[in-house]
Amino acid sequence: MPRHCYVLRVFTRGDEGGNHLGVITDATGLGAGSMQAIAVELGFSETVFLEWEEGGIPRVRIFTPGAELPFAGHPLVGMAWTLKRLGPGDPNTLRCAAYDVAIRVDGDRAAIDVPLEQTVHPAPDAASLAAAVGLPEPASARWVNMPLPYLLIEAESPSVVAATLPAAEAAFRESGLDMVYLYAFKSPTEVRARFFAPGSGVFEDPATGSAAVALGAALRADGKTAGRVEVSQGIEVGHPSAISLEWRGTQASIGGTVRKDEVRWLDT
Repeated sequence: MPRHCYVLRVFTRGDEGGNHLGVITDATGLGAGSMQAIAVELGFSETVFLEWEEGGIPRVRIFTPGAELPFAGHPLVGMAWTLKRLGPGDPNTLRCAAYDVAIRVDGDRAAIDVPLEQTVHPAPDAASLAAAVGLPEPASARWVNMPLPYLLIEAESPSVVAATLPAAEAAFRESGLDMVYLYAFKSPTEVRARFFAPGSGVFEDPATGSAAVALGAALRADGKTAGRVEVSQGIEVGHPSAISLEWRGTQASIGGTVRKDEVRWLDT
């Protein structure tokens, strides 16, 4: 049956850039295999599907071209914007496999509130793993469970982040490393970041909300119980993006601007 799919760009810089997203608000009759096939067909870093029983919390399922994810930021932000601006319905909460998240939309901006309960661990193997995949020697590093394990590598400077030339996908496979967030502070409130997830079919992601949440969890673990930063990402892949991250106590919020590009009809 024909099924419509909104094509959005999430975490844009004004009208430019952002991370492309496919949003399907009627997943009736679609199983995991069909959802995965649609994600492959669209080819975006993620595609999000809505499953909503009347009276319940809307459930979303998130797929990259390579796998289903328990949590991801830009699909949830994009779905929040879609429901609040285009429908159907006007919920205040979305449920993914990992968390229930509160959603907020104001004009062209959307945000989600995420429980900041992720575990943070030291990463004594970070230097050797970084060297194996062509990433710079860490100034600091830690693992954060999102719940998938993310390796956060802090570089010495934003220029080091920008100049990094990671090894080919095969090197990541051989090292067993996936979900790597490379970042550096430009100022106390500005971060330059890149995210690599070749095991999920996304070698470099233009904008990664879940990684921004992971950064909030790491900073909280360092004793910074509250703060706000603007994350710049996607420049190296031609999709400049901006993510606003705020955290306080046991909650983090990520948000940014959203643009609708088109509606596609899929033969499902």
